[in-house]
Amino acid sequence: MPPPLDIVKVAIEWPGAFPRLMEIDQKKPLSSIIKEVCDGWSLLSHENYALQHADGSGFYITEKNRNEIKNGAILRLTASPTHNAQQLHERIQSSSMDAKLEALKDLAKFSRDITFAQEFINLDGISLLTQMVESGSERYQKLQKIMKPCFGEMLSFTLTAFVELMDHGIVSWDTFSVAFIKKIASFVNKSAMDVSILQRSLAILESMVLNSHDLYQKVAQEITIGQLIPHLQGTDQEIQTYTIAVINALFLKAPDDKRQEMANILAQKQLRSIILTHVIRAQRAINNEMAHQLYVLQVLTFNLLEDRMMTKMDPQDQAQRDIIFELRRIAFDVEPEPNNTGGSIEKRKSMYTRDYKKLGFTNNVNPALDFTHTPPGMLALDNMLYFAKHHQDSYIRIVLENSSREDKHECPFGRSSIELTKMLCEILKVGELPSETCNDFHPMFFTHDRSFEEFFCICIQLLNKTWKEMRATSEDFNKVMQVVKEQIMRALTNKPSSLDQFKCRLQNLSYTEILKIRQSERMNQEDFQSRPILELKEKIQPEILELIKQQRLNRLVEGTCFRKLNSRRRQDKFWYCRLSPNHKVLHYGDVDESPQGEVPHDSLQDKLPVADIKAVVTGKDCPHMKEKGALKQNKELLELAFSIMYDSNCQLHFIAPDKHEYCIWTDGLNALLGKDMISDLTRNDLDTLLSMEIKLRLLDLENIQIPDAPPPIPKEPSNYDFVYDCN
Repeated sequence: MPPPLDIVKVAIEWPGAFPRLMEIDQKKPLSSIIKEVCDGWSLLSHENYALQHADGSGFYITEKNRNEIKNGAILRLTASPTHNAQQLHERIQSSSMDAKLEALKDLAKFSRDITFAQEFINLDGISLLTQMVESGSERYQKLQKIMKPCFGEMLSFTLTAFVELMDHGIVSWDTFSVAFIKKIASFVNKSAMDVSILQRSLAILESMVLNSHDLYQKVAQEITIGQLIPHLQGTDQEIQTYTIAVINALFLKAPDDKRQEMANILAQKQLRSIILTHVIRAQRAINNEMAHQLYVLQVLTFNLLEDRMMTKMDPQDQAQRDIIFELRRIAFDVEPEPNNTGGSIEKRKSMYTRDYKKLGFTNNVNPALDFTHTPPGMLALDNMLYFAKHHQDSYIRIVLENSSREDKHECPFGRSSIELTKMLCEILKVGELPSETCNDFHPMFFTHDRSFEEFFCICIQLLNKTWKEMRATSEDFNKVMQVVKEQIMRALTNKPSSLDQFKCRLQNLSYTEILKIRQSERMNQEDFQSRPILELKEKIQPEILELIKQQRLNRLVEGTCFRKLNSRRRQDKFWYCRLSPNHKVLHYGDVDESPQGEVPHDSLQDKLPVADIKAVVTGKDCPHMKEKGALKQNKELLELAFSIMYDSNCQLHFIAPDKHEYCIWTDGLNALLGKDMISDLTRNDLDTLLSMEIKLRLLDLENIQIPDAPPPIPKEPSNYDFVYDCN
């Protein structure tokens, strides 16, 4: 007979003694359980002891998390968080350098646990660490020369403990002094600094900038882009990632009037070229965190266009009107006429109106009015001028080609440029804040200093080409724009490495090719709607669903590495979960780093029988989403969150690495519980596999018309007085 849910069988270790097997009654206070354990080993002062997991994580058992203890768990009796914190607080102030170093190592390890962290912080431990970093005693300073390796190691563990303690969000970042910021900045500014010290210093600076407006100002005064650039030119991708993260943080928190100035500095320092050479085109794979930081930098760079995108043209501003005159001059090789030239005003107006019509403006009399709508505002005019100046031959060709066409078939360059600019801003989400979970950066945007303008130049030529292929008229304008958007989106899907590669991809996506793709997709999604086909679908759908179910369960057996939820974006804490081959148990546990392959079952300490699972909840219904107040508004994390509910008030919380893994796991868990798989991925897989299976079964009926309805049953004969003569 299985033990009651309130009784958990565990093993408890104590140094120098044999482990004890005992039953823990979850209804009893934790203090009384600890007293019982201490009494068994004749230990006095049980209030100075606590239980913690013996799996290497070092996390303490508390009244809040005691329900997470599983049958068969191995626990360790150890010093209580309060006692441990007091001891470490004293040990890190030891005069012995060896003792101090060992204490800092222990502090860095224990600080990952929030229970210990709270006790150590209550002892003013953060201030002690900052003092050690800022200055310390004269003897501590001298160690840099006479015991540099020892000093570097001590400083590394000091900064590690500091980062771990601050990650719990207990202490505000606004409490730190300028002296501390200067010291951390000095570690980053030094050319030859220990990698671990540099890494943690960059992480601290990023957190300071992101979490405090006042600290942003102070960090910006201590750190320059020129001092960060050398860290990007190395070979350590983790250092490069942290460096770009600091640049992004400074970029993101800079006042609106300072962002363009910072962008100019980045351009002067050739940041884009350095990232392209040493990060994107380096001979190694780009990890997820680096991809995220590159995506953030891409978004922040494009967001600099927002000001022009939301600026209306002032028809009375002569400097802005001169841009339109310049477009006319380049297109038709004419010089602007001075005001005192001969000829009637009406004649000059007629000439200008004619040329503006050829340029494709909606308002031929006063084209400035075309740029009073936002978005795209003045950004469209900027793009047009860039195209006219930097791709002059293509610009003139497009304008003259359309000038010679019949009125109804001309592609209006002005109107097209305005609508295309608006579309490109929507595609690239100009003006939106970067997502916290997205990794969608495009290498080609790092290959040119004016990548958005070059992107526009390629796409405006594509639009003109597609217009001709569609033999479009002015009434087809919106249809052409839809096709062009589809061409651009499909070309971006493959993440071209350069603008030239993007252009080549577009050449293979002609209007004819788009029609073929649409027809193929329509065959997959919309065709085969006749009654016989629908009946065939209904018949084979259970087989397909069973196939999808087996695929989902096989993926759960392989397992997935999940990141632990934390207040900071970048985390190096992972846990792994996988289903046993017999589909009866979920194995999970912490891992040191993101594994490259499967993690063996026997290395995962914790188990959850599938039979104990009561429900699977997702999104805002997850308890860990409700607990994290700051995450309530984070749509991306909500869409990746799910929780397993089991036993009495026990939960296992997940944040999927991406939407695909989220669908795999929610589908697989629902399949284990005998529920329907309702994710978008299942729906898409079902449609695809059904379509393929139906096509395979209908191969023998190619070119044979399948009737929508079965043939009619003939009328009954007037009598049945007949026989069939076999002779």
